[in-house]
Amino acid sequence: MPRRPRLRTALVVVASLVLLALVAVTLLGAFVLRRPLPQVSGEIAVEGLSAPVEVTRDAQGVPTVAAATAEDLFMAQGYVAAQDRFFEMDYRRHVTSGRLAELVGDEPDAIAADKVVRTLGWRRVAEQEWDLVGEDTRRYLQAYADGVNAYLAGRDPGEIAVEYTVLGLQVPLESPEPWDPVDSLAWLKAMAWDLRSNYDAELDRALTYPVVEDVGRVEELFPAYPQDRHATILDAADLTPATVAPAADVALDIDDADLQDALASADRALAAVPELLGEGEGTGSNSWVVAGEHTASGSPLLANDPHLGISAPGIWSQVGLRCTEVTDACPFDVSGFSMAGLPGVVIGHNAELAWGLTNMGADVTDFFLERVEGDQVRVDGVTEPLTVRTETIEVAGGDPVELTVRSTRHGPIVSEVLTDVADAGQAPVPDGAPGNRFEVALSWTALEPGSTGDAIFAMMTAGDATEIAAAAALFDVPAQNIVFATVDGHIGYQAPGRVPVRADVPGSPVPSDGTWPRPGWDSRYDWQGYVEDAAMPRALDPAEGFVVAANQQVTPGGTGPRLGDGTDYGYRSQRIRDLLTEQIAAGEPVDVATTQALQVDQQDPYARVLAPVLLEVELDDAFDAGGQELLRDWDQVASADSPAAAYLAAVWAELLEQTFADDLPDGHEPTGGSRWLEVVTRLLDQPTSPWWDDRSTPGVVEGRDEILSRAMAEARLELTAQIGSRPADWRWGLLHQAAPAHPVLGGEQVPAAVRWFTNPRPQQVGGGSSIVDATAWDASSGSYTVTAAPSMRMVVDLGDLDASTWVALTGTSGHPGSQHYDDQLPRWARGEQLAWPFTAAAVDAAAEHRLTLTP
Repeated sequence: MPRRPRLRTALVVVASLVLLALVAVTLLGAFVLRRPLPQVSGEIAVEGLSAPVEVTRDAQGVPTVAAATAEDLFMAQGYVAAQDRFFEMDYRRHVTSGRLAELVGDEPDAIAADKVVRTLGWRRVAEQEWDLVGEDTRRYLQAYADGVNAYLAGRDPGEIAVEYTVLGLQVPLESPEPWDPVDSLAWLKAMAWDLRSNYDAELDRALTYPVVEDVGRVEELFPAYPQDRHATILDAADLTPATVAPAADVALDIDDADLQDALASADRALAAVPELLGEGEGTGSNSWVVAGEHTASGSPLLANDPHLGISAPGIWSQVGLRCTEVTDACPFDVSGFSMAGLPGVVIGHNAELAWGLTNMGADVTDFFLERVEGDQVRVDGVTEPLTVRTETIEVAGGDPVELTVRSTRHGPIVSEVLTDVADAGQAPVPDGAPGNRFEVALSWTALEPGSTGDAIFAMMTAGDATEIAAAAALFDVPAQNIVFATVDGHIGYQAPGRVPVRADVPGSPVPSDGTWPRPGWDSRYDWQGYVEDAAMPRALDPAEGFVVAANQQVTPGGTGPRLGDGTDYGYRSQRIRDLLTEQIAAGEPVDVATTQALQVDQQDPYARVLAPVLLEVELDDAFDAGGQELLRDWDQVASADSPAAAYLAAVWAELLEQTFADDLPDGHEPTGGSRWLEVVTRLLDQPTSPWWDDRSTPGVVEGRDEILSRAMAEARLELTAQIGSRPADWRWGLLHQAAPAHPVLGGEQVPAAVRWFTNPRPQQVGGGSSIVDATAWDASSGSYTVTAAPSMRMVVDLGDLDASTWVALTGTSGHPGSQHYDDQLPRWARGEQLAWPFTAAAVDAAAEHRLTLTP
């Protein structure tokens, strides 16, 4: 008996010790998380400034920087960016310089990524661009770097970011090295890489051919843009005659798998690069401008929401940059979305003009099959030397890795980047070709030094269409659609970008338009220069009173320069055009609120195409028909609470697998984006097409209705297992969630406790692929999780800039311990936006914190 009290006492003591330990861990965790949070009020002395700089922050922590000189302005922006997001900047520069293993250690994926980036030479090209950009640009980039380094000076890694504390427990880390202005230029290469177009389609064509063995059937998977149903950005009446003829219609004959091995190896190698902005069919954007004659304010409205990969922190950093007196020497008065590590504003508005960007889909990459003989490569019957260099990849806590990089006149050889890459390939070649084994080189416009660094600052000060055109001429990569509107009432469109001109090669064994890999041994296939700036499509104040640029084809086929076939198929853009046209025809003025509502429109084009056909399919099993019934009275809106949207998504994924999995190479299954919607739209009218037949069932030939029945039955079973047996209980948002993850500490390989504080809480969302509310998902992945989404949304009222609105995906801060790490995410998920003050008075009224940076 007397032992029981002592046991109770012992248990109380143990419990107390455990509690104290938990409290200590909690307090330590809170200290570690909060230690890097920046000072946002008071004064800080910053060596290098010429005069005091004021930094105000609003309730969301968005900074506005006001300075007397341009150098002080960008130095202060660099300081504030480092305060908020230095680890993100450091991670980005490690990726873009091929030094990720230096940061995260001996991780196979990191080393593979470093090999690819070193082979492509992003940092080497950026170093060449430093000498190419203008003197003012160099001054601004240097000032930004000086500001970053002023913040880093004297701080240990744990004071800068919690990520260094966590990584330091796993690998040896030194203090971050100083920021270099070339680090900012190198980030432009990552932007260009993730927003390149046609690269995937070119490989998909070549790798699909040996399975289906019919060029015509391959091309059915890459249909032409449906301009009979979906309008292009510009009408032919706005354009000059075409300067480049369409490609010749030629046949292709591939009969050896060695080529496919080489191309597959190149594909694996290039896919190793982290997607810093996101890549794939879900990566795009919506943008439009409406003339004042159709708006409530009588002035133009501009909307933009770039669809990029989701991450924590988000891709964009909101910021205002203001010269206290706008002069030729200090011409900046701008607010918008920047990217950590890059000075200036990429998308936004100044006091005279607003601009938005969307991916143009230009074909800026080509794969060349190269006949390599030792250290030589064959061209036009003779040989010329390869360019060879050796790269050393340092690995934190591991041994260095040596990499030999070989390049031809067309670019680096990418088919040997990974250790398991095949040496060569068997090419589809004409008679008399030099041998039959080839390696694969990549031509890409971003591998030539360009002036995009200059374009960013030119865009920030543009005030009219002429100045936008001048900025666009500098905007080499990535090729983007620019929509713009001015305070004095103009709206317009401008296509920038460096777009290759490809010659039509008579008698070519492969199409010479850039859609298939090209013979590198024949100089007739070499790029013939670039489309002239003056020939790039543009428009000012079009007659219909608005411009919609949502990744659709820029001009009608056969008009304007040949830009490539990497565009979206126009389901989003046409929906936007239709709603704007209806509103204008009804005499309802367009305003900020209706524009915000249009940005989150969830009308589902998949439902419009599929639901009528699915409802005609006879299902004998009452259980299977339970899902089908959801479609009967559905309004075809893919809201988060819609049971029918969940069912249709499951049917879509099953339909694609049942129809195409047996015909496509591994790793190239249908992702379900707009191209696949267009493919299936056309196939639905061909119920006996060979695509419907399942080749894994010999002796049985399936047709359309049998595949649709299977897909519906499998979808019913899947949702029953995942959610429940009652279709009325299904919800799209239970499956379709936006879950931004930290790029280094957010994966399954790190402890759950670390993931908990670095990954924001997932949000149930509506929308989907090819929907205006473009929360894309990958139908080949087995998951409905959002892969790309509006990375921000903005609406600019040119009649009252302070009435404009914006929202970012996560928040302003990159520190997981900050309240602003993900405070905008719930609003974003609900489709809401925040007030966007711009004028000095509005910014002052919204200020909750004031920091003065003093010399």
